[in-house]
Amino acid sequence: MATVPALLVVSAHAGDFVWRAAGAVAAATARGERAVVVCLSYGERGESAKAWREGKGLEEIKAMRRDEAERAAAELGAEIRFLDAGDYPLIGSRDILDQLVRIYREVNPTVVLTHPLADPYNEDHPEAARLALQARVLAQAIGYDAPGEPLGAPPVFFFEPHQPEQCDFKPNVLLDITDAFPAKRRAMECLGAQQHMWDYYTDLAVRRGVQVKRNAGPNLGFPTNTKGEAYMRYYPQVTDVLQ
Repeated sequence: MATVPALLVVSAHAGDFVWRAAGAVAAATARGERAVVVCLSYGERGESAKAWREGKGLEEIKAMRRDEAERAAAELGAEIRFLDAGDYPLIGSRDILDQLVRIYREVNPTVVLTHPLADPYNEDHPEAARLALQARVLAQAIGYDAPGEPLGAPPVFFFEPHQPEQCDFKPNVLLDITDAFPAKRRAMECLGAQQHMWDYYTDLAVRRGVQVKRNAGPNLGFPTNTKGEAYMRYYPQVTDVLQ
């Protein structure tokens, strides 16, 4: 029996995977693939300002953000895990790293999505990327003490940060998420703590959709409803045919 492809998303906070990669996740599950989202934190301290202003406490906010993320993942057809590593700051530990290695071994992803390695506005995001990359390497080591077979070499793609120009983000992959976008929008609307982001990321999907069409064929000036997401591939592509 053929192995079902699996997408693994390593997200610093409970909302990041929705804004940046929900289209990719929804498209994968629509194809019958497995998608697993790992939230290193709930974004309870740095990405829940509305809840803090309303007078909510830390544990209440964490529970609220977990519920939002679980509902968003359900809209996308994805599994979701929470490592509760804390945020602002997110600081990787040996335990968190080991948990990630074990998830890599269990899921055996064919594709990995995470943050870029630079973000001067939010150090949690590069920390999540570093943890995702280090765990991938450790999961490949035959002598690493974790269940499962050594990992292969799944490609890693960085999803688009909130301020790409400041994060050295230059996309080299444009993903057409037109069919998946309704699920992405529903997932975004699960994140009431960050309602101010809904329209921003809808508009971004429209702009990236224009670039999808422009890079896929001639520019004939026709209106389009194409939606897109932008990614940067980290490791080289290996192929025997250039295309």
